[in-house]
Amino acid sequence: MKITLLTGKTFDISQEIGMDIKVVISRSSRKLVLRIDSKERIPVLSVPRFCSRKRAINFVNENMGWLLKTLNKLPEQKKFSNGETISLFGEQVIIKHQPQLKGGVWLENGVLSVSGGVEFLHRRVKDYIKKRAADEFYILSRDLAQKIGCHLNGVSIKDTKSRWGSCSSLQHINYSWRIALAPRFVINYLMAHEVAHLKYADHSHAFWKCVAELEPNWRQGNDWLKSYGKDLYIYP
Repeated sequence: MKITLLTGKTFDISQEIGMDIKVVISRSSRKLVLRIDSKERIPVLSVPRFCSRKRAINFVNENMGWLLKTLNKLPEQKKFSNGETISLFGEQVIIKHQPQLKGGVWLENGVLSVSGGVEFLHRRVKDYIKKRAADEFYILSRDLAQKIGCHLNGVSIKDTKSRWGSCSSLQHINYSWRIALAPRFVINYLMAHEVAHLKYADHSHAFWKCVAELEPNWRQGNDWLKSYGKDLYIYP
């Protein structure tokens, strides 16, 4: 990976640290910050303006112990498979591959049937979750918005890297499709969080009070995402 400074100078630090690293420039920060991108499964280094190559390399090397330990803790990625039990919108369902049938993907009595070749199973399950999430998350968000006297213009399902949800100034909410795999109380919290942003753009006391009114047990959902949210990225 190359660092591009605002001066136009570029340099590569991958060889020095022995692994690929994504480097981004923060215009406002004076500190270097190292984190792990859970989806891409690579380290991300945020550097201030005009950070030198030597300073960037030294910072990563000084934190190499933490970096390797954290990378090793990441769960291995896997694809949806036949016979696997997953949490889907708060319900436990079993994936059943039925290549002899036609009709795509359908859910009945706790069984998620998937037709077609096995090589298409992961993609078809993922597409099914996205499509259903678009409908269910819209209905839930719309109903919550009505409770606080706000209008929701729409909901989109995204494959986001770092955000579970976001709310735009156009009264439109985006959700990560992977949140459909979380427990129901987590889904309820996230919906309440983003809908509250329809009324409050910040994270003020009034905002959190609104979240609590929409979902009294919001802390449980918030804590779950902080502790186990990274596990939802096992599915590419």
